[in-house]
Amino acid sequence: MTHPSSAEIAARIEDLYGAPLADLEAHAQDKPPGMLAALLGMHHSLAVAERSIAVQRDRLAQLVHPDRQIGTHQVSHVLDCARRLAEAVAVRDVQTKTVCAVLKSLGRVSSPQSSPAPVPAVPSPAVAAASAAPIR
Repeated sequence: MTHPSSAEIAARIEDLYGAPLADLEAHAQDKPPGMLAALLGMHHSLAVAERSIAVQRDRLAQLVHPDRQIGTHQVSHVLDCARRLAEAVAVRDVQTKTVCAVLKSLGRVSSPQSSPAPVPAVPSPAVAAASAAPIR
């Protein structure tokens, strides 16, 4: 199963908010916690998990390299590395699923200049006449 990368998630967040991620992070620091802060936090956790996956995968490849002998001491390192890799994959999967679900539920708000015509506060004459009839 292929997952969107943290870079793809960052691009979606930037598109949603219409600003670069660095600007959004600076903006979120000045505001009370909200949706932007939550998205940025999920993105950060996803990026950390991806880096951890890469590090643990490389370390595991070193530990099980065909030129290395594996003894009792090395097995504990292999198992520990595999456990850390599994944890990082689980974190990545959860963060990806969550942030994708949140992003799917959100849409970019149109700018105020392009908003639809305001709804009149006074009812039109046809509506007023119909509502003036006595209720039986």
